[in-house]
This record gives sequence, structure tokens and C-alpha cells, in this order.
Amino acid sequence: MTEHLLQVEGLSVEFHTAAGTVKAVQNVSFHLDRGETLAILGESGSGKSVSASAIMNLIDMPPGRITSGRIRFDGQDLLALSDEQRRRINGRRIAMIFQDPLSHLNPVYPVGWQIAEAMTTHGTAGSDARAETLRLLTRVGIPEPQAALRKYPHQFSGGQRQRLMIAMALAMKPDVLIADEPTTALDVTVQAEVLSLLEELQAETGMGVLIITHDLGVVAEIADRVVVMNAGEVVETGTAAQVYANPAHPYTKKLIGAAPGKGVMHDPLPPVQPVLSVRDLRKSYGGFTALDGISFDLMPGETMAVVGESGSGKSTLARILLRLDQADGGQALWQGRDLLTMPPRELFALRRDLQMVFQDPTQSLNPRMTVFQLVSEAWVIHPDILPRPRWKARVAELLAQVGLKPEHAARYPHQFSGGQRQRIAIARALALEPKLIVCDEAVSALDVSVQAQVIDLLDRLRREMGIAFIFIAHDLPVVRDFADHVMVMQKGRVVEQGSVRQIFDAARQPYTQALLAAGLDPDPAVQAARRQARLALVLQPIGILRRNDPPSLRSP
Repeated sequence: MTEHLLQVEGLSVEFHTAAGTVKAVQNVSFHLDRGETLAILGESGSGKSVSASAIMNLIDMPPGRITSGRIRFDGQDLLALSDEQRRRINGRRIAMIFQDPLSHLNPVYPVGWQIAEAMTTHGTAGSDARAETLRLLTRVGIPEPQAALRKYPHQFSGGQRQRLMIAMALAMKPDVLIADEPTTALDVTVQAEVLSLLEELQAETGMGVLIITHDLGVVAEIADRVVVMNAGEVVETGTAAQVYANPAHPYTKKLIGAAPGKGVMHDPLPPVQPVLSVRDLRKSYGGFTALDGISFDLMPGETMAVVGESGSGKSTLARILLRLDQADGGQALWQGRDLLTMPPRELFALRRDLQMVFQDPTQSLNPRMTVFQLVSEAWVIHPDILPRPRWKARVAELLAQVGLKPEHAARYPHQFSGGQRQRIAIARALALEPKLIVCDEAVSALDVSVQAQVIDLLDRLRREMGIAFIFIAHDLPVVRDFADHVMVMQKGRVVEQGSVRQIFDAARQPYTQALLAAGLDPDPAVQAARRQARLALVLQPIGILRRNDPPSLRSP
């Protein structure tokens, strides 16, 4: 039998905690071959990231412990190697792209130095490492690569930071690349570019790619085979097309059923008096125009989605509406009162009606506060909302609404996954029962089933309580299922807006059409057709080849 490039056999990992032993991974087996892309699909807590961490020897022991199994790479058991032997493999022959690049890039060193260090650590001469760093930055599409060498991580966008992580991971031309949620929170066009880049680099090097994801669209776009994990166990394996078309396990069926973009689109709400009217909103930062004459009306109980690429002004718009930043001009009339000129005392009283769920829960949640303290803090600031004896029960209700357990109230943010932290942030926003919630990529990091639960929850609150939403998102299938009205932004301007049906079925502007074309469908057959059409129209003239393209689409 042909030896697999990477083979995990009967892996079991457990963690010893104050609450008892957690069996994170139980008897997990899978393999990866050279030139193959294997996706590990599952929700938070399924054990997919722990399995990848075991391959890279990144599990903290204690409290973690590998209780059984083997991880064979190129014929040798990684678990039997010494730390020194593993260091010669990690980074050099097996590399990893992490979910949050900003947390894994050192903020005090230029990115060029950091990428070069990945090579000099494994014996590459300094001059050669610098030359290769420049080549890698060019290869992964970083603008002005010579100048980028001297820049720091915070000077790049989220998509560019992910490209930097890819460059660092590929510096030593590894045999195996592990990508842990590499496109979470990226815009659809950037996501498509990153996935395309991974495929092109794989075609050049022949490396095996192990991609960890909760996004069925990513699986449909890039994976040859898929391993579905739930509660630490492998419940199903097969090709991406087989698993989607004929799922055998109930958990897999639940994941596929929860995929967004297949529901009934909302019809436009009847015209009424707007709850929020924005006119000619403008904002500049040192000569850079972030908002250029933004105008729209938001009706009571309406969900208005704001879509566009990074730098389009979506988050700036949200921050100005909540007075976290000051506008340079324009009006934002909330029930007839201008939010932009409202005095501080009046604005404080209004804060309970206007809440925001930020994009990054790691930065928006105080790490020193428990979940109970984070959620109940709203009632400390506004004590007339809920009497203190009811706080514990209400926190438990809010956590249950967003898919968490009451006992999670005693934990701290660092004890949760990224998706779970975002659920905490949503529960915190709901505590005041506001009239408007601004969601800045609020569900982008959530698992598909939890995402569906949260969207259903927000939609029910919209219908029952009349809460209006400004829903900033890059996940177009979610926008399609949840929004009533869509506003498309590019470079600080509104390029198109209308009902969700108008935008998704009859987009007029080329930019909107490009965004929709870049979206990923969970059905591999549909996604393959989209990819082939995109290749025929865009990639064939410049000769870019991708794995599994039919001969008719290949350039000579």
C-alpha cells in the first residue's frame, strides 16, 4: 500500500481542568496525500483545531495530554520524536496558517524581518532570506513589496495580513500546509483570492493542504476530500461532492441544512416613517476619504445590510452612527434628533437604544471580567432596566438564546473559542433590549448551525420587538437570507442600494455583480460551475491554471 504523506491514526487528546477531564479528540484517524486538499469540517469544540495542533506539537501539556494514537509523516511517528527533531520539521516541512494573523504576527517587528526569520531559523543565509522574502511578498500579491518589507502588521488590512501569514508559512517550501480557518472574516473577493492563491501555490509546489473550516462554501471551492468531526470524533468522510450530495450522518445533514443562502428572501417592508435618516454623511482621515456623502433611510424593524470590501467605509459608518467617531459633516436623525450633534447627557440616555456588536470579540470583551459580569454590566450602567435579583436568571436566558450554556457565565473570555466569544458579545448587546443593533461582522466567525440559530434569533427579535438592524457583513448568503434592504459600498461611496431581491436577482452595477460572483456556494457542483465560468471569463486570458480544470479551460 502506498504510504500517505501524513497519516493520523487513532489520535485521542484530553485536557484536565478544574471541572474535570475534557476528551477533546477521541480515536481520530485521517490521511493526507501529496498534492491533495483535505478539509476538516466541524463546529467549535468538534476537535478539528486540537487535531491540527497535535500535528504541529502545539498542545500545552499540561493541561493537555495525548492519550493514544500515532501521527505518521513521511514514514516516521511525530509523537515519538524529540523536541529537537520536531523543531527541524515544524516550519520547514510542516507549516501552519493560523486563524487570526494579527495575533500571530509580532507587532514590534517589520513583516519582512519576521518572514526572513522563518528561513534563517532553519539555516538560510540572511541575504538569501531577504531576497526570498521579497519574492514571496510579490508572489502572494502584497502591493509595493519593497516598501512592505519595512512595514508593521497593523499597517496592513486583514486580507493582506493573511497573505503575509501564507508567505511566512511557505518560506521553507513545506510538504504539508495546515490552514486553520484561513478565510474567516475576509471579504468575499479577498476570500476568493486567498483560496485561489493557495490552489496556485499548491499546484506549483505539490504540497498537501489540510484546511480546517466551518464554512461549507470553502469546502466546495477547494477541498478534494472532507472529514466531518463532531464532539471530538470523526463522523463521516468522503469526497466533498459525495458528502454534500449524500450525507450519511445526522450531524452532517444538520450542517448542510443550516448553510445560508437557500432560504426565502424578505419582501420589502411597507413605507413608514424612518427610525433613522442619514443624509450626506462625510468623514476623512488625514486626506483619506472614508465616507463620501452617504445617505439612506432605515425603517422600524428593518434589517439593512451594508456590504463591500475592506476599506469601503462600512465600519467607519457604524462607528460614526454610534458616536464612537466624529463625522466631518452630514446628519443622522434618530427619531428626529441628530445623533451627530446630540449633547453628551442626552446621548448617554440614548445609548440603551443603540447597541453594537463588534467584529473582533477578543478586543471588545474585557478579559478580566466573567461572562456574567460582561452581560450584566449593562444593568449596572442602566440600573432601572432590571432588578439585581433577576440578573442571574436573565443572563442564563440570554446565553441560551445565543447557543451557550448557563454554566458558561462563570468563565472568562479566553476560555472560549472565537465563535463562542462572538455569541457572548451578541448576548451582551441584547441585554438592554435596544431599538437598533449595529452588527459589524457579528456572525462571520460562527459555525453554520450556530450562525443559523443567531440569525433566526435576531430575525425573531426584529419581528417581535421591532428592533432595527444595520448588518455589516461580507457573507452574502447570510445577507440574502436575513436582510430586507442592501446597501453596497465601495471606497466610501454608495454604489447601489435596494431590496435584497433587487440586489441579488438584478444587480445593476459591475462592482455589485463582482461581489456576488465571488461568493461561495456550499454545493460543490454549483461552485464548480461558478469557478469554471469565472476561469473562462477572467483567468484563461492570463494563463492561470488550477487543479481539476477541464481541458477546454486550460490555456496552452
